[in-house]
Amino acid sequence: MSKTRWGLDLGGTKIEGVVLDASNYEVLSRHRVPTEGEHGYEHVMGQIGKVINLLAADVGHQPERVGLGTPGTMDPPTGLLKNCNAQSINGKPFLRDLQAKHPFEIVMANDANCFALAETLMGAVPEVDPEAQVVFGIIMGTGVGGGVVVNGKVINGAHGIGGEWGHNFLDASGGDCYCGRHGCVETIIAGPWLERFYADQSGQKLPLKTIWQNYEGGQDPHAKSTMDRLVHFFGLGFSNIINILDPDVVVIGGGVSNLPILYKEGVQELEKHVFNPRFTTPVVKPKLGDSAGVFGAALL
Repeated sequence: MSKTRWGLDLGGTKIEGVVLDASNYEVLSRHRVPTEGEHGYEHVMGQIGKVINLLAADVGHQPERVGLGTPGTMDPPTGLLKNCNAQSINGKPFLRDLQAKHPFEIVMANDANCFALAETLMGAVPEVDPEAQVVFGIIMGTGVGGGVVVNGKVINGAHGIGGEWGHNFLDASGGDCYCGRHGCVETIIAGPWLERFYADQSGQKLPLKTIWQNYEGGQDPHAKSTMDRLVHFFGLGFSNIINILDPDVVVIGGGVSNLPILYKEGVQELEKHVFNPRFTTPVVKPKLGDSAGVFGAALL
């Protein structure tokens, strides 16, 4: 068995790579290069190769296996990448083409799955429940996504969309979503959509952080209605996941996860809709921050 674990996190603006010691997860090497997706498909694959070479130069050997996290996901029947913000690789057999360029095995997963896996094995989960078998990792930021980890392994699903609760229907007031549907979870509780709701109510465009500060100040009724909306629809929307998966631990990441209201009022609202007399599952903040994606890729 290899003594190192290699991970790559492919983003719209950067590609990050890490090599971990397999025994204790110590970081042995870490590098970033720009994605430069505007230069095309082949260039992005070349940038991935560049990161791997930088890592290999540090640790003195090539990998046996590399985990790759992407903002999109691979469609299992076709092998084509979909829903990725690095537009030049959408609709392409990215994993197959990348594998053809390298002698080592490459495994790929959505970035939300990588987040969930990293927090399960290295982050917040071991601190609250070392025996946890089922973990749900939520991403609430620019969009809304999620990842499912069962017994330390990612559940990708038959269509590669395991955990993608952000595009369940929640309420018509959310409006049209980029996915072509209407009223998705994402259109209601993602950061930009909360900001849009506030602007529609107040006539003023403010970042979410400022809206929260105004809410805490207690003098802005529009900030209160925005936070009330978040709490109500978080509880209503996420209760469906709880009723289906009943996870041992829930970890919330992304920019919206910084709002303390989710962990008290949000959980109290969630409890109203769960098919059980009580809700006792720990709902916690992540521990690994921006490192979760690349660490999770290495843990694939």
